[in-house]
Amino acid sequence: MGRYILKRLMLLVPTLFGIILINFVIVQFAPGGPIEQIISQMTLGSMSTTAGISGGGDFGVDVGSAEGTYGLDPALIADLERQFGFDKPAHERFFTMLKNYMVFDFGTSYFQDRPVLELIIERLPVSISLGLWSLLLIYGISIPLGVAKAVRDGTRFDVWTSTVVFTGFAIPGFLFAIFLIVMFAGGGYLEIFPMRGLVSDNWADLSWPDRITDYLWHMALPVTALTIGGFATLTMLTKNSFLEELGKQFVLTARSKGLNERRVLYRHVFRNAMLIIIAGFPAAFVGILFTGSLLIEVIFSLDGIGLLSYEAVIKRDYPILFGTVYIFTLIGLFMHLMGDLTYVMVDPRIDFETR
Repeated sequence: MGRYILKRLMLLVPTLFGIILINFVIVQFAPGGPIEQIISQMTLGSMSTTAGISGGGDFGVDVGSAEGTYGLDPALIADLERQFGFDKPAHERFFTMLKNYMVFDFGTSYFQDRPVLELIIERLPVSISLGLWSLLLIYGISIPLGVAKAVRDGTRFDVWTSTVVFTGFAIPGFLFAIFLIVMFAGGGYLEIFPMRGLVSDNWADLSWPDRITDYLWHMALPVTALTIGGFATLTMLTKNSFLEELGKQFVLTARSKGLNERRVLYRHVFRNAMLIIIAGFPAAFVGILFTGSLLIEVIFSLDGIGLLSYEAVIKRDYPILFGTVYIFTLIGLFMHLMGDLTYVMVDPRIDFETR
């Protein structure tokens, strides 16, 4: 297994290179870069918005003949190009970016004038908290529920749980988040939970038990809103996977030998049925961690990675955009590797090295 892990780790380098290259090329043709946005603000009389912007790195697109379009001094345009690093050829910017990324140097944000790595580290705990707790709840409830539905297929329990699960799936997460705020966060009725933030303002002054309580108090509503729609797919996937395995010949043979249902279910069926569920874990983790929580972060005023990357796309803040893509990809690749290792833990008969 060690040789397989080493091979997968070595494949990280060309995979990261390919993903960054594709995104870099796409950005070259994307209209409305950071310089265009600044020029637009300047032509609208917002000259002060450029005062706090510092040089940021080696990203983005060429502005072309912006001076001809906007009627600005060509020297000013050239100065902006040098400030953002756009006076260099695209291939030079790309390879400089790769060299910096090898040491996790993502440059400085164009519009926040702070190191991108500092911004990511600052906001990563929020996204990890939302994603991790949500996945623990989704998997911790959906798998036992799916197994129970498979064993009781067609019964009243199966029918009413399916109704509840699909009702939750039909409600958009952001709409349920608004409902929770109105009902339980002082939005109109009860004021039990806070409306915003990951922790209270006096969190640093609290004792550790109080810190944990305060953290869970703030996370209760966002995590509930994020997970409410995630049960249906995994629950039904678990149910159908177990139903398929329960109908196979080896299960009938095990039952004919006198094994009880619990032993048949968890000793023989569980390993095979769980493989397809484990296969979707990396994608589910990355999806919830960085994209699924975007609206939840906005509604509950949580400064996470999803919100940071969304704002970077809107503002064309290329250092943040490429930095978050790099982190997304790196975590996603490691999660796929962890998924393969979990395969072996669930079913030791799987041997990736021989394939």
